[in-house]
Amino acid sequence: MKRRFLLALLVMAPLPVGAQPVNPTAPQPELPKEKLVIVTRDGATHVFNVEMALTLDQQTVGLMFRPSVPADGGMLFDWGAPRESQMWMRNTISPLDMVFINADGTIRSIAENTVPESLAIIDSRGPVRATLELAAGTTARLNIRVGDKVQQRIFGNAP
Repeated sequence: MKRRFLLALLVMAPLPVGAQPVNPTAPQPELPKEKLVIVTRDGATHVFNVEMALTLDQQTVGLMFRPSVPADGGMLFDWGAPRESQMWMRNTISPLDMVFINADGTIRSIAENTVPESLAIIDSRGPVRATLELAAGTTARLNIRVGDKVQQRIFGNAP
């Protein structure tokens, strides 16, 4: 019931004046990339080169229609300020790990191996500054867990 209500709100939500609805049918062009580092609790350092989804249109399309995500890549959704992050896998054909990151760069929660094309809501379980999408299996393979530290310029702690 809650999901239907949320979907109804999305459909009824007004667009900003002059904005066109985003109805993607193909992947968006590759977005500008930046370095992101995850430091695990055991001190291991993992470096990624992630696309930066900064605008509403970029965030709406995300990784839709992308056949794969590089092992050292992904997409960082910068929400600008802490807020609830609710994602879904509509038109996303590659399974993902979603990492929800607090304003100080600590990992708040992780959704592993999300289901391609699913309309199920994947929730951050609290306000986060950003959401990081990685290839499915990355967090398990690299032993990335809740409480680990993400270093990137948006958190003010870039290496």
